[in-house]
Amino acid sequence: MTTTKSAPPPALRPTWTRPRAAIAARTLRTDRWWFAPLITVIGLTSWLAYGTVRVFMHKWYWVEQYHYLTPFYSPCVTDRCLPEASHFGQFLPGWWFIPDAALTLPLLLLFRLTCYYYRKAYYRSYWLSPPACAVPDGHKTYSGETRFPLLSQNLHRYFFYAAAIISVINTYDAILAFHSPKGFGFGLGNLILLGNVVMLWAYTISCHSCRHIMGGRLKHFSQHPMRYRAWTFVSRLNTRHMLLAWITLGTLALTDFYIMAIAAGWFPDLRFIN
Repeated sequence: MTTTKSAPPPALRPTWTRPRAAIAARTLRTDRWWFAPLITVIGLTSWLAYGTVRVFMHKWYWVEQYHYLTPFYSPCVTDRCLPEASHFGQFLPGWWFIPDAALTLPLLLLFRLTCYYYRKAYYRSYWLSPPACAVPDGHKTYSGETRFPLLSQNLHRYFFYAAAIISVINTYDAILAFHSPKGFGFGLGNLILLGNVVMLWAYTISCHSCRHIMGGRLKHFSQHPMRYRAWTFVSRLNTRHMLLAWITLGTLALTDFYIMAIAAGWFPDLRFIN
């Protein structure tokens, strides 16, 4: 007995020969898809404006009484810096357009600019490429990260090493702040400095490059149990990389503002010991 296949119903027939639907609307999304890019622009622009002003103020960055040094000026390496705040020497000229922390600020900026999360943030918000899912790109052409300057995004792994070293320096500053000229001391400024360092370390080691270093090249996790544990720890942090990126912007600004306020004499530091 022979059988014959019946023709598929019209709904299941191939549709590649049909013309595309003519949709005049830019997108069919009815939610506030533009809200996230807008908030990102406002947040990043505000932080960059504050940071730029503070970096080129060249004052109110060191509290001699408690050895507080803001991370925006660490390490202070120009000949304009106060000698007490220059823990690594003064080997750059103190011209106004040179940040006092010129040794570290460019590397930290490049680390964040090439970060996978920040790429998504400013690609979608500033460049509208694309501004949101199911929303057309704001540009007619697209070349990805194959041309200068976006080709330099591949250097992110090297900026990660620099960021890790700078986190060590920030940790040193936080520890040094517990030893004022009067001896051991502890105040609200110490808590803020310590909290900022913890968040900076969390953001730095949650980086995708750190995750790859921990276990990216391993073929058998069973043969490397210690690296596997480190990889799983970093992987858990990696899921919060976006959150940590924003938190550290907040802790950096808070730490700098608090130290600036204490150095300027706007209000005294809240001391718990000494």
